[in-house]
Amino acid sequence: MTPPRLQLARITKRYPAVVANDDVSLTVLPGQTHAVLGENGAGKSTLMKIIYGSVKPDAGQLLWNGRPVTVQGPQEARALGISMVFQHFSLFDTLTVAENVWLGLNKRLSLAEVTQRIQAKAAEYGLDVDPGRPVHTLSVGQMQRVEIIRALLTDPQLLILDEPTSVLTPQAVDKLFVVLRRLAAQGCSILYISHKLHEIRALCDACTVLRAGKVTGECDPRRESNASLSRMMIGAEPPRLQHRQARTGEAVLRVRQLSLPRDTPFGTDLEAVSLEVRAGEVVGIAGVSGNGQRELLYALSGEDTRAQPAMVQVAGRDAARLGPAQRRALGLHFVPEERLGRGAVPTLGLAHNLLLTRTEAVAGGGWIRMGALRQQARQVIERFNVRAGGPDAAARSLSGGNLQKFIVGREIAADPRLLIVSQPTWGVDVGAAAQICAEILRLRDAGCAVLVVSEELEELFEISDRLHVIAKGRLSPSIARADASVERMGEWMSGLWDRPHQEAAQEAARV
Repeated sequence: MTPPRLQLARITKRYPAVVANDDVSLTVLPGQTHAVLGENGAGKSTLMKIIYGSVKPDAGQLLWNGRPVTVQGPQEARALGISMVFQHFSLFDTLTVAENVWLGLNKRLSLAEVTQRIQAKAAEYGLDVDPGRPVHTLSVGQMQRVEIIRALLTDPQLLILDEPTSVLTPQAVDKLFVVLRRLAAQGCSILYISHKLHEIRALCDACTVLRAGKVTGECDPRRESNASLSRMMIGAEPPRLQHRQARTGEAVLRVRQLSLPRDTPFGTDLEAVSLEVRAGEVVGIAGVSGNGQRELLYALSGEDTRAQPAMVQVAGRDAARLGPAQRRALGLHFVPEERLGRGAVPTLGLAHNLLLTRTEAVAGGGWIRMGALRQQARQVIERFNVRAGGPDAAARSLSGGNLQKFIVGREIAADPRLLIVSQPTWGVDVGAAAQICAEILRLRDAGCAVLVVSEELEELFEISDRLHVIAKGRLSPSIARADASVERMGEWMSGLWDRPHQEAAQEAARV
């Protein structure tokens, strides 16, 4: 009989503050798509890093195709036939796509050969990737495609995917699933981590559930419901959101005919973008990654101050030429989509990361009151149920979902007058996603104006009062949530909001 592709026997990994994996056993068969499910901090990513050789276990054994092996590092893992796409991308911003991919491949290949292989693999699997484009010009969704292409070029026997769809649109997810099903049919095994339960049920044929580092269940997810998987993962179903009728007040954010040329050759020009967000409402912006979201968010947050006077107004003040700190003084707080690097400094503790946007613990003369700062961090950790080793834990030591909860919590706890959030529930489990959405709605009910930019249509439908779509640097008219549908939003994502509904549907189908 053919042996299992991978067997983990009683794997244990301890850190000073937590036992990440506690006596974990797992079996993956050839050609199987096996989900690893668990809430944030359950130990999923640590387990995957052990398989990939980037983390050493304290106890236990790994068998590869029936033989005991000790994987000393990622290079050895790739030589065995194991590839991994990390949740936090391992790409060099200043290099091109091809150069980044080249770093992880056999050096006997020339850069030109690697470029050709990227183009061939991208065409084979329907993944849109430009090999000559610098990574710093890519959206997060485009970076995800680069990571997947890099993994596919190694022709893996086992492909590990850690939250691969967290920044992909529904259309891109469908394309990725076609790729993964084809790989599995060819005999490649897939370990799949995701918090999106409907994806696991649609794609995977086996599932292992982790809770607090221990295996608490195994199942065939195709025979489960979202509710039953949720109960296995967090012990309960996520609470239902209470979405009250909006009571809007004055306009807190006004954008008038905002036009900006792209700041890189690969960016998107903003064309006459007009937008208004009033106190006591949530306005959502949907769209396919790379259609001007980055440029719009930079212009709204104050990172790009090229707008003409009066094009951006915050709380009745002209903010077009104001930087981020000056806009925060007007009550604007911002959550970027990139957690590490823009939302948090990886090597700094959580308390010190508060200082990026919060200065309550800074005394006169610039002295930091560390006791007050740590207490402030503890309050965010407790309120948003962040699993961390305390206020001094380095940002990079947290799981992706827990870091997301901390960053969102840091801005919400500041009681902003205007909150702008990009991808609020990226990579968080169903319970944490429900909590973040509930906090956003609570903030809105308290009179805050909230702008949410997300590629998760379901999420936007759940929390928005009004919706826009951004496509090719243009912003659609707003539409009430009650009048919006997935079909209509899909049409508008192709930039077809100016056409009658039936004509737009036919054109979107052709696109």
